[in-house]
Amino acid sequence: MTPKEMSVQTLEMCRLAPVIPVLVVDDAAVAVPLAEALVAGGLPVLEVTLRTPQALDVIRGMAGVAGGVVGAGTVLTEADVIAAKEAGAQFAVSPGATDALCAACEKHDLPLLPGAATATEVMGLIERGYTTGKFFPAEAAGGAKALKAIGAPLPQVTFCPTGGVSPSNAADYLSLSNVACVGGSWVAPGDKVKTGDWAGIEALARDAAALPR
Repeated sequence: MTPKEMSVQTLEMCRLAPVIPVLVVDDAAVAVPLAEALVAGGLPVLEVTLRTPQALDVIRGMAGVAGGVVGAGTVLTEADVIAAKEAGAQFAVSPGATDALCAACEKHDLPLLPGAATATEVMGLIERGYTTGKFFPAEAAGGAKALKAIGAPLPQVTFCPTGGVSPSNAADYLSLSNVACVGGSWVAPGDKVKTGDWAGIEALARDAAALPR
């Protein structure tokens, strides 16, 4: 799969809803009800970060939820790419973008949402053929103002800002012409996941799905 083909797929995915839940889940038993609540609330695209021992099992569980598009986040190596795809991930997300990681995703046909935080990094993505990326860490890298500034000379790249995005600033990002959606963890807070408050999570998802863009 070429970077151009990947970017077409990831852009279509990013346009499905204004928010992609960024999920750090350490109990595979909650995978299905959590995914069902988020999808029912209008957030079909789910990023499960590979930060816990259970992450791949969580992806396996969520991959079977109707209407969901499940991907792996914090993908750093070719081994991560292979494991994520075997678990059922439909896309990969990375905090940055190395030649080796991009090559691995292209080789194994796993659409990549590569990370970038500076104009130089964005130019590197463009040179390789990527036109959809992740702006990370969004708030630490200057927030919506920085992303707007990057978009002026480099309008051909569309982003999903992630990192410090919350209900209080999501609209600032979503108002930008070079933003398709945002990534955030607030729609699945740890306390609600632990107590199995799926109705509460669905309500948070509905609020997030209603954000204007």
